[in-house]
Amino acid sequence: MEILRQAVSVIAHDRERAAIALLRYASPGWDGTPAWTIPGGKVEPGEQLDVAAARELREETGLLTDPERLRLVHTVQVREGWDGKGAFLVSVFLATTWSGRLTNVEPEKHLEARWAPATGLPLPMFASAHAALSGYLAGGRGFSTHGWGDGFDPRSLVEAHS
Repeated sequence: MEILRQAVSVIAHDRERAAIALLRYASPGWDGTPAWTIPGGKVEPGEQLDVAAARELREETGLLTDPERLRLVHTVQVREGWDGKGAFLVSVFLATTWSGRLTNVEPEKHLEARWAPATGLPLPMFASAHAALSGYLAGGRGFSTHGWGDGFDPRSLVEAHS
């Protein structure tokens, strides 16, 4: 029986500055090249998705938000993660209000945290983060898949820019 792992991510969008909070993930991915991503991580057993999203945002960036103020904006179903541990579903929330200052809280995991222009997101970027950000910024349908013969190779987001 296949277990579908559950993850959450947060698009922290500073609309006044037209900027998105991003993290440059240091751990090796597809080819060992660091890649950009949005804050997020695993949902703990029994944890509500919005609570998990607010927790991950705080743990990775230092930004504090109320889970009730988060809005679900995208879902990504991934057939196989770059970690080789199988399928996962990412629920992506939008945060437009928070307190605190964007900080690289986990320097052992991330090379940097920064506000990036929403119109010029940096590459390389993890496929799930890229799909979520592209869908959200384009006002798309709010759902995407990866790994079901879609012809998109996530390594292209890394290899083309390494």
